[in-house]
Amino acid sequence: MEFLFQGLSQESLWLVVVFYDLLLVVILYKFFGKYGLYTAVILGIILGNLQGGKVSEFVIFDTTFTVSMGAILYSGIYFSTDLLNEKYGKTEANRAVNLGFFANVAVLLTLLLSLLFKPSDLTGSALEVHNALSVIASYSPAFIIGSLTAYFISQKFDVWFFNYLKTLTQGKYLWLRNNLSTITSQLIDTFIYTFTWVIATDLSIYDAFYIALSKYIFKIFIALIDTIFIYGVRNLNPLVRNDE
Repeated sequence: MEFLFQGLSQESLWLVVVFYDLLLVVILYKFFGKYGLYTAVILGIILGNLQGGKVSEFVIFDTTFTVSMGAILYSGIYFSTDLLNEKYGKTEANRAVNLGFFANVAVLLTLLLSLLFKPSDLTGSALEVHNALSVIASYSPAFIIGSLTAYFISQKFDVWFFNYLKTLTQGKYLWLRNNLSTITSQLIDTFIYTFTWVIATDLSIYDAFYIALSKYIFKIFIALIDTIFIYGVRNLNPLVRNDE
């Protein structure tokens, strides 16, 4: 995989991954309709949380931003739920949020159960895999609880606010409800997550706030990008016809 992206800066790679994430949502919708969007939400929350502890730095205009890699795929969830809300209504968007929450809890519980089995001595890779799963699954109970809480509250608000703005504007100004609902919901998510970092790690409130601010700036940027995608998809009909 690395040879495909040789020569790309960290900043360029970040942009590539953002477009990959949003394009994946479009492809899932085109081939599977609302069920594809359910899948996009589930993938987003699981992969976003698995990458939540991976932190990287990007330099833009001589300013260094410290951002969790989970923020990229996590931000794509808002695009998926907004598209569900726009095409199928609030009920379907809320169902996707609930499915994502349940799926993430199920994955974490399954990983924790797998750790109860002792790794085989037959191959050294068994212990390596066991240790890797241990780091991911038991990173921090506070981190996991905070992440799920931030996801559930912010996503429920996003679905409600998007639908409220759509009703208020009589279905006009898609760009307004897409950006306003996402930006405010992401603020709620970031606020909750800031305190999660303080409780779950050794970060000070200042460092946690700095990371949160950096993440939020990037989330706003992703929200602006996904506006282009949602306008491109709003009149796109999925290949399946039995998803009403």
